[in-house]
Amino acid sequence: MKKHIFSKPIFAGVFSVTLVFSACTDLKNNELDSTVVESTGGVLTVNPTTTLAGIYSSDMGAFTDQANIYSLFEHTSDELIPPTRGTDWGDNGVWRQLYQHTWDPTHSYILNTWNQIHNRIFKCTQILGSSPSADEATHAKFLRGFFMWYAMDLFGQVPYREVTEGSDVNPKVLSRSEAFDHIVQDLTEAIAGLPTTGPVATNSKGTRAAANAMLARLFLNKAVYKAENAAGPYTFDKADMDKVVQYCDAVTADGYSLETEYFKNFSTSASKEIIFTSAAGTPENRYRMTLHYDNHPDGWNGFATLADFYGTFDPADKRRGSYPTPDGTEFSGIARGFLVGQQYNDKNEQVINSRNKKPLAFTPEVPLLGAATEQGIRVIKYHPADKGQYILLRYADVFLMKAEAIMRGGTGDKTALELVNQLRTLRGAPALGAVTEADMLAERGRELYWEGIRRVDLVRFGSFGKTWQDKDNTEDYRVLFPVPQQAVDSNPNLTQNPGYGGAK
Repeated sequence: MKKHIFSKPIFAGVFSVTLVFSACTDLKNNELDSTVVESTGGVLTVNPTTTLAGIYSSDMGAFTDQANIYSLFEHTSDELIPPTRGTDWGDNGVWRQLYQHTWDPTHSYILNTWNQIHNRIFKCTQILGSSPSADEATHAKFLRGFFMWYAMDLFGQVPYREVTEGSDVNPKVLSRSEAFDHIVQDLTEAIAGLPTTGPVATNSKGTRAAANAMLARLFLNKAVYKAENAAGPYTFDKADMDKVVQYCDAVTADGYSLETEYFKNFSTSASKEIIFTSAAGTPENRYRMTLHYDNHPDGWNGFATLADFYGTFDPADKRRGSYPTPDGTEFSGIARGFLVGQQYNDKNEQVINSRNKKPLAFTPEVPLLGAATEQGIRVIKYHPADKGQYILLRYADVFLMKAEAIMRGGTGDKTALELVNQLRTLRGAPALGAVTEADMLAERGRELYWEGIRRVDLVRFGSFGKTWQDKDNTEDYRVLFPVPQQAVDSNPNLTQNPGYGGAK
């Protein structure tokens, strides 16, 4: 008989359909309760062609929302602050809890992220159990590896259901180490069947370069994922670092290189760095969530970067951005990069803050609580005039992963310092005389800010538990998020992560 598999929690708490989104935006990516399956003797199968197409055309949109997945990687970091401005962006404290590392197993964005990721993992497993073509199986393995990385990285354990198991079976749970091995196997098996596609602005399907980039990320963080204690210390093995270099070189061999103009990466004319994008959703969230109500386009006057993070950029660094040149064309009053100081409209007139009737000038200082509407440096990577597809994997990340792997003992054709300075020279920043771990972490921040990877870097460098502005919590167990309480309550195979209530 036919039935909708999402009419009840198929993972017995692993995911559900109803999700909660931020009240401050109407750009939402709703989960669709639309996968129809054949249920015969507990076997749950799908139409592999339409299900795979739906993942690429719809499900990837979850990554473009400013809440849920993105918020767990960026709002918990030292490069994005979610100030509460009066009653704006209070949202019952969900943003502040992430920023201050005070979340618990009932946090709505943690639950939503868990649900979104595991929903997609199981769809891929269903495809593989539904007599797919060789090409469909290849893409399903790539996507399952891609999604499972998020589950492994964030939660340290992955509930896993075989397609032959009915909804009455509690999924087994892969440990972090087991999940790592499973992901590596999926991506490795997928590579041979994936297309060899060079960089284009709309690389919205799996390619060999995307699989190699994910494998590089996996092995760069292997010490974290295989550590006895999730909080470290981490020991980076030379053999693993050599693999990182190998995977990064494979991406380069497919025609990828650094974009000369930094902000071109985030536009429709990107041509050198874009490895994997989302065809679903929109990067509009990224500028709406930071722009002021009185900018054009108007924003939700939300998130900003920290003055300390902004201060890590050399004044000559092109990645800081520059003042716009308003010339009357639409959106010409919006700068690229960091927006600080007086704001202008498209006609080069001062923007007036409608709240206080004064010229709108963004200030570097911004408190987490009680911020004025003009406080905080705003961040624009995707510009409203020419925003491209939302980027999931970019070559500069791969380039810096190679540099870091060499710094950690891997063998490459250049030194880590040579690679970092190659990037810095291209970005207009002065060369460094040496590269320490602190230098490497800072350089990754300057290149990849607000691109959804900062938490991973902070954990790997042992900095996630450090303090920064308005964030004093140093509890090291928070390198893993808690398993949502709903999931723990409904699947006896799940145990809560250490440090959270109910952990074993």
